[in-house]
Order: sequence, then C-alpha cells, then structure tokens
Amino acid sequence: MISSGNFSSKQMARSGTRYPVTALVLSALIAAALAACNSQAAPGDAPPPAPEVSVATVLSKQVRQWDDFTGRVSAIETVDLRPRVSGYVERVAYKEGQEVKKGDLLFVIDQRRYRAELSRAQAELARARSEARLAQTQDARAQALLEAKAISREEFETRKAATAQGNAGVNAAQAAVESAQLDLQFTQVRSPIDGRAGRALVTEGNLAQADSTLLTTVVSMDPVHVYFEGDEQSYLRYQELARTGERSRINNKVRIGLANEQGYPHEGTVDFIDNQVDADTGTIRARAVLSNPDRQFTPGLFARVQIEGSGEFKAMLIDDKAVLTDQDRKYVYVLGADNKAQRKDIVLGGNIDGLRVVRSGLAPSDKVIVHGVQKVFFPGMPVAPKVIAMGAPAPVQQVAMK
Repeated sequence: MISSGNFSSKQMARSGTRYPVTALVLSALIAAALAACNSQAAPGDAPPPAPEVSVATVLSKQVRQWDDFTGRVSAIETVDLRPRVSGYVERVAYKEGQEVKKGDLLFVIDQRRYRAELSRAQAELARARSEARLAQTQDARAQALLEAKAISREEFETRKAATAQGNAGVNAAQAAVESAQLDLQFTQVRSPIDGRAGRALVTEGNLAQADSTLLTTVVSMDPVHVYFEGDEQSYLRYQELARTGERSRINNKVRIGLANEQGYPHEGTVDFIDNQVDADTGTIRARAVLSNPDRQFTPGLFARVQIEGSGEFKAMLIDDKAVLTDQDRKYVYVLGADNKAQRKDIVLGGNIDGLRVVRSGLAPSDKVIVHGVQKVFFPGMPVAPKVIAMGAPAPVQQVAMK
C-alpha cells in the first residue's frame, strides 16, 4: 500500500491532476480485497460433516481363556527299516513316498543262498528222523531181548540212550529248518506298521548288511502327535485349576492350526505331560494327539497350539481393531454424549474367539468405535455413528470410502 506521504511536493507538482485519480483506484482495490476476506470468514458458513464410524456395544459373555503355544507335528510310530539278513538287494518293491499297510513288501534280498540253506537243513532233518526211527526200533527189540535174558543190561541201556539221542537230533534238525525258513522269510523286507514309506536309501544291486544298513523309514500318519512346551507359570496355573476341579489333569482339549491356516480349525486332546520341568529353559513338554484322516499333518510341520488356560468366567470383549496405543497405554474411543468421541484407557487380556478381553476401563454398556477410528483426531470430536455387532466386518460403504 502506497501512502500519499511518499510523494514529494515537486512530484505532486509534476503529476498535476493525475494524483487524485491514482489514489481513488488504490482505495477501490483495497476495499474490494477487504470485502472478499470478510465474505470467506463469514460465521454463517456450515462446518464440515462429522465422519462416519461404526460403533458396537461391548460384548459380555461367559468364556474360557485359551493360551497360545508353538509345537511340532510328530508321527506316533517311526520305524527305521533294516534287513535281518545280509545280501544284495534284488528288488525295491514299493513306490517311494506311498502309503503302505502293515505286511506290505518293500524290499527283496537275493534268496538263492537262503533257499539252499533251507534245503540242506531239511535234508539234515530227514536224516535225523531216519536215525531216530532206527534207534527206536532197536530199543524196542532190546526190551524184548532183555525180558528173554538174551542181552545184558548194559546193551539195553546203550540202545535206550541211542533212542534219546536220535530224538534230540530230530529236534535240533527241526530247529535248523525253522531258522533257515526264517532267514528265507527275512529276505522279503516288509513294512511293520501302517504308514508312509520314505525314499529307498539302498537300491537294486547294493549290499545290505543285517541289522545295520538303513533301507528306508516308515512313519505312521493317522493319528499324529503334536509336541509343545509350556512355561513354568502356565504349568503352575494349570495345576492349580486341576486341584480345584476346574479342569482335568490330562485329556484336556487343544486347538491346532498350521502355518497357512487362519485360527485353530483342528481339535485334539492332551494325552501326555512330562514328569519334570526342564531346569535350563523353565518349560515342561506336553503332547496332544489328533486325528489326521485327510493327511493335512505331516511329521515335522510347525503347529500353533491353543489350550484351555482358565475356568469359565464372564468377560468383556471388543474387536482388536478398536484398540489404539499411546506409548505404553492402550485406549479406545467410545460414543459419548451428543455423538462425540470419548477416550477411555483400558487394560487388555488375551484373545478369545477372535475378540480381545478387556480387564478394566470399560463398562458393559459402552459403545466402542470399531471401524473408522482413524478418522477421530481428538477426544470430543463429533462423529456419525452406525451401530454394528461386535466383531462384524466393516460396512461396505466405509470400505469403498477407503
């Protein structure tokens, strides 16, 4: 803005009659600018609309606390398959990775030597039986001759002993035949359990040593075990619940989830708890058993485990999406008077059925802002609430606005 005081008397003399015109133009521009500013700041303009949010009443119901652990799937039966006789592998009789039944043929070891040994043992048995029959005949004749006093007592005893030796020889030969039959049977390596066979570690033409060469492994598939470890505090709490009768000492229900699954869709029971706490880690090992008919569980898989951690109690539950953090404090916004957001600091508990337990800070009648809470910038801010059920998804129109 230029004032008339900036002009000297000489300049005013030069400008002549133009100075009054310039002053009038500047005054008109300033007046127009002031009018525009006053029109923008007019108090009659409408404030911006309150943001739309979803509110849900705190859910109160009887629940049980579930504690989370991590574990590993394990086969109930695992067999390292080794041959009982030595020999060259003649045939691999199964498809690697397939499920097998107890007694299914997996490997065949060269049988020729064992067949020959069986034939020799059978021949020895036949010879022993023949000698035994001869000894029995001579013994019977000696009995008659002794009664007729045609032989001495000494001769009679000798023939009687020959009979006993013949019978013993038959028994020894029979045992040799059975042993040879077993060796021949062991040349066919069969699965000792129902399960899934691994890859063949020894293939056709390789030498397999009795009781030492690992041929393959077989693991059972249904049911399976899940091993997990609980901390000392949890273990003591469970023991206290068992003493008060709020849960059993064993056969408690567990819920299982795999790494690629949401939640815990599988159920099992605890069938074993170790007899001591590991002093190094402060944990104790437990085991759950669950069915596996569709073979979802493979031994060695990581598993998420939930186990009942409390007796039944009444809890206030809210959606985890409503919880905000202010340094070390947790808080939520609830719907206050005149549809204004009101902050409440809370103390949280564990997760139950996808909702979070609130130990303190809320009343059962509070309506908590769940969806759209990011639109609330300060306590007391007006909002446009839409009532939904606790745990329900965001309304479609709010998803579209995002």
